[in-house]
Amino acid sequence: MKRVLLKTMAATAGSLAATLAICFLFVPLMGGQMAGAGLIMTIVCPVAVGFPASLSHFYQAEKLRQANLALEDAYRQLHEQSQRDALTGVLNRTAFMAELQDRSDAGATGGLLFIDLDHFKTINDSFGHATGDRALARMGALLAQHAGERDLVGRLGGEEFGVFLHGVCANDMVARSQQLREAVQRLDLRAENGMPVTMGASIGACHCLPGFAPSTALATADGNLYRAKSIGRNTVVA
Repeated sequence: MKRVLLKTMAATAGSLAATLAICFLFVPLMGGQMAGAGLIMTIVCPVAVGFPASLSHFYQAEKLRQANLALEDAYRQLHEQSQRDALTGVLNRTAFMAELQDRSDAGATGGLLFIDLDHFKTINDSFGHATGDRALARMGALLAQHAGERDLVGRLGGEEFGVFLHGVCANDMVARSQQLREAVQRLDLRAENGMPVTMGASIGACHCLPGFAPSTALATADGNLYRAKSIGRNTVVA
C-alpha cells in the first residue's frame, strides 16, 4: 500500500504542478490574476480530482501486478512439479533426458550412471509396497544428497535411476559410483514391523565425451548395468 500511496502522491503533485504552470502562463495573458479564490481553486481542484483518481488507478495496477506475480510463481511451481517424480523428488525420465541433451549440446563431458536397486521385487513381496516406496524415496534422497550442483539425478522408471556426474573424468566417475554404491548399502531402512531391510545397488557407468548422444550413452550404461547384475549385483561396471 505504501508503494501505491507514493505513486499517487507523485502523480497528484505532478498534476498540481502542471495545472499551476498552465494557469500562471495563460490567466495573465487573458487579463486575469492568480490570486484569492481563483488560486485556491487552482490548487484544490487538481488535488481533489487527481488524488482519488490516481489512487484508484495505482491500486488496481498494483493488484494486477501482484496477481501476475502470483500467476508466474504458480506457473514456475507447476512447471517444476511436471519435471519431478512425485515419489522420489528427483527429475522424471523425460526431464532427465532433456537436461542430458542440453548438457550434450553445450559440449559437456561427464559420467552417466544407470543405477538399479537390487532385489526390489523381494522388498515389495517381503515387506509390502509401502516399504518399497520408502526404499525408492530414500534412494532418490540419497542420490540427490550426493549430487554436485551441476549434476543431474532422475528416476528412469521403477527402481531404476540415472545420474549424470558433470565434468568428471573416467576414474572419478568410477570412484564416485563406488561411493554411491557403498552409501546405498549403509542406508538404514526398516519395515513396518521394525525389521531391517537390506539395500544394495548395481551400477552401470558410461563416460561421456563432448557431443555424446544421450540415448546411446544411456544404452551403454544400461548394458554395463546388465553386466553388473549378471556377475552378482551390488557392484559397479564401467
